[in-house]
Amino acid sequence: MTEIKSHEFEGFLQRPLRDHRLYLIYGPDRGLVSERAGQIAAKSGVSLDDPFSLIKLDGSDLQQSPGRLLDEVNTIGLFGGEKLVWLRASGTEKTLIDSFTVLSQQPPEASYVIIEAGDLKKGTGLRKLAETARSVIAVACYSDDARAVNALIDQELSQENLRISPAARERLNEALGGDRIASRNEIRKLALYCRGMGVIEEEHVMEIVGDASAVSVDDAIDAVLKGDADGLQHAIRKITASKTAIFLVLQACLKQFQLMDLMRAEMDDKRQQPAQVVATLGRHLHFRRKPLIESALKTWTLPAIRRELGRLQTAIFQSRARQSLEDSIAMQILLAITLQSARK
Repeated sequence: MTEIKSHEFEGFLQRPLRDHRLYLIYGPDRGLVSERAGQIAAKSGVSLDDPFSLIKLDGSDLQQSPGRLLDEVNTIGLFGGEKLVWLRASGTEKTLIDSFTVLSQQPPEASYVIIEAGDLKKGTGLRKLAETARSVIAVACYSDDARAVNALIDQELSQENLRISPAARERLNEALGGDRIASRNEIRKLALYCRGMGVIEEEHVMEIVGDASAVSVDDAIDAVLKGDADGLQHAIRKITASKTAIFLVLQACLKQFQLMDLMRAEMDDKRQQPAQVVATLGRHLHFRRKPLIESALKTWTLPAIRRELGRLQTAIFQSRARQSLEDSIAMQILLAITLQSARK
């Protein structure tokens, strides 16, 4: 396997792709997976608006016809030329692994294959195959860190000749990350709103991006911690309406409970009050959410927090393995934790 790390990807795109035909793009950041798959597809030179040159599949297509991937790769286009087979799947399907194994042993000469997969652990699914196959280019896509988010902000705002104040940048950073496409769309929306202003201030972020991020994710997590089932359902409806992936709520909930796990352990170890722990370990939290976290720490014990962490991790795994049931799995676990909060 040739692995392309995050900081190497832009340089990789500057090189021709003809020496490599098989690409596996995977990771927890679905937006970034999709974005990088699209960049590689554009770099291939295959016409993306030609239905005879571009074939798009998903995991269910292979379930119905196990040999479909090999058939598409080896079929000559009606008007000749190179083809691109672009497939979206979890990356753990046996039919996909079997087909990709054949391709890795005998890479196609006139076709490119791009596979968008989920968060594959080391030694599992297609990633296990790619680790031993030199013919496969693997690109891991993890959630943007602060440096990547700032670079994305600068990239998008520079196109509109906009600057951003330090306070506004800090507030914008709080609202981004987790999904590259969602982050990019929020920045573009902010840039459109502030076009011609010259400098973006904190109130602009609060008016445009702040509401969107809070409604889509933070409100849902706050409802879970409050034990507010009606509030959770209301927030989820807004998420669905905004086309935001519900997986982001699961991911945010997991991060929230991981932070609470750290805080509660500190409380028990040093016999501190919730406000003291939040002041030291929750500096990055928005001031409006700190009272809610303090309240949750008073009622959630460390064993209970770790039990819910295990359930969240299981739900995330199940949602990746069975993407068609992702919404149902996410709603079920979020409601279950909300009811636990209500009882406490």
